[in-house]
Amino acid sequence: MNTLTAQERDRAKIAEKHKWNLADLYESEAGWRAAKDKFSAEYPQLGQYKGRLTSSASTLAEALEKQSSLAREFARLYVFAGMLADQDTRDSEHQGMRQQMSQLAASFSAQSAYMEPEILKADKTLVQKFLAAEPRLKVYQFYLEDVIRRAPHTLSDAEEKLLADIGPVAGAASNVYNILSNADFPYPTVTLSDGRSVKLDQAAYADLRAHPNRADREKVMAAFFAALGSFNRTYGTTMNGEVQKVLFMARTRKYSTALEASLDAPNIPAPVYSRLIDGVNKHLPSFHRYLKLRKRMMGLNELHYYDLYAPVVSSVNLRYSPEEAEKHVLAAVAPLGADYQATIRRAFNERWIDLFPSEGKRAGAYSNGGAYDVHPYMLINYNSKYDDVSTLAHELGHTMQSYYSNKLQPFPLADYPIFVAEVASTFNEALLIDYMLKNIKDDDTRLSLLGSYLENIKGTVFRQTQFAEFELRMHEMAQQGQPITGDALSKLYMNITKRYYGHDQGVCIVDDYIAHEWSFIPHFYRDFYVFQYATSFTASTALVDKVKSGDAEARRRYLAFLGAGGSKYPIDLLKDAGVDMTTDEPLELTMKEMNRVMDEIEAILAKHPVR
Repeated sequence: MNTLTAQERDRAKIAEKHKWNLADLYESEAGWRAAKDKFSAEYPQLGQYKGRLTSSASTLAEALEKQSSLAREFARLYVFAGMLADQDTRDSEHQGMRQQMSQLAASFSAQSAYMEPEILKADKTLVQKFLAAEPRLKVYQFYLEDVIRRAPHTLSDAEEKLLADIGPVAGAASNVYNILSNADFPYPTVTLSDGRSVKLDQAAYADLRAHPNRADREKVMAAFFAALGSFNRTYGTTMNGEVQKVLFMARTRKYSTALEASLDAPNIPAPVYSRLIDGVNKHLPSFHRYLKLRKRMMGLNELHYYDLYAPVVSSVNLRYSPEEAEKHVLAAVAPLGADYQATIRRAFNERWIDLFPSEGKRAGAYSNGGAYDVHPYMLINYNSKYDDVSTLAHELGHTMQSYYSNKLQPFPLADYPIFVAEVASTFNEALLIDYMLKNIKDDDTRLSLLGSYLENIKGTVFRQTQFAEFELRMHEMAQQGQPITGDALSKLYMNITKRYYGHDQGVCIVDDYIAHEWSFIPHFYRDFYVFQYATSFTASTALVDKVKSGDAEARRRYLAFLGAGGSKYPIDLLKDAGVDMTTDEPLELTMKEMNRVMDEIEAILAKHPVR
């Protein structure tokens, strides 16, 4: 049964148990407005410390506590408005609530913009004396020492306030992209081989690009990317706006490149980024081996880009109800203990999850743990495939990291860095595939699941690194003063994609319309974000084997990592967990595992020479 036609798309008709309960944040929109008004009246009080922030240890502690308390309430307000807007991007009132929060964020940031420059005017020795004298500052020690580390890139009070004030303008390109892509875009309608006419919005495209009928999936992909291509100039303009913003911020803060500016905040060495791109390019032969294996398993004479999401074993059509998905995920994470499982049950039973796609709902999936005093929330667009079960496990990994960090860390240290965020999610995915393979002996189903594992490596390591390389070259173009247009970006994207997929060697044919795929990727509006999917996947691969084997110390270290929040720099958090991301080892281990899985697939295929 095709979920796309069977699943109700009218949000009002979806069962309440499958929709998130935002009343845990505020009982009503009126309650949210009252809380927002209270916050708006209170945050200007931060100004009372200006000019005397470092006059005493107690004054500094009082100011940081006030700022932290306000940030805590602001995050809760923003989470509510943002998720209301995401559940139906067509709702202008809820979009307006999100806009209000963006404007309030800029005002709040501007109000506190003097704090870091003032801290820097006091020398490092004075800050250390304050830390020794005032116990209330202990929780801010990591923050204060990091402020001192970033001193060369911190501006004057007036300059910091100016940068904070332009916050709403800085987000314009991303906001335009979001509304165009999710609410206003005239997505095409195609007629499939069974006679059905389907509007190809993002959820439908994600479902139908994996259609077992090859002609249908070619038609779907060609129509979808051709439609995007017809807006190439518009998407080029929004992307240029984003790239120019990032470049402006980097130059204003005296960084030599946008990449350096982005990686300096979490104190990640820039070679980690370049090492990933170089390493993945070195291992493209392993990727090409996978693509050739996919072609063989699908019985194709020629593999095309539109074949990459189709089931590798056409006789297997794995479908899972939400109840089955919950059961499998809970069983899979058993190696992490009963408390971990019990919290995941709460996520399902207490409506932390908005599960099904509906008209106007934001595409994709995410977990939002920003409401420190409540619980994390998850947005999913569930289509009943194994990939959707895996996505559920993935987002629950984020949710668990947020849950444990919020539970075990004080608010100033709870927000974990993005660089480690995808470790917990991909760790859960690895546990899921391991559990499923242990419980399925049928060769065809095993081939399908092993294929899914390889697909995950394709999507998370190779595809995200491909995106990271595209993003780096795009920002380098801006740095060199080259035009950032839709045509220029499409040409750049096509060249990189052809290299990754072995187009010129005939490994996988990248059809011309794939040049427009870059405009479908929302992550490019979060500068230098995507590479962290790949680094996190390799980190979790390095960590998960010991936990799966029952190593109690490895489990303890991993759970401690989940609860560590942002108490250290990300490289150090991962070292504590047991992996060093400044080395090639995590990627090498991942490639070794990838080739082991391909060996297993080939062994199964050898038993079935005619498939």
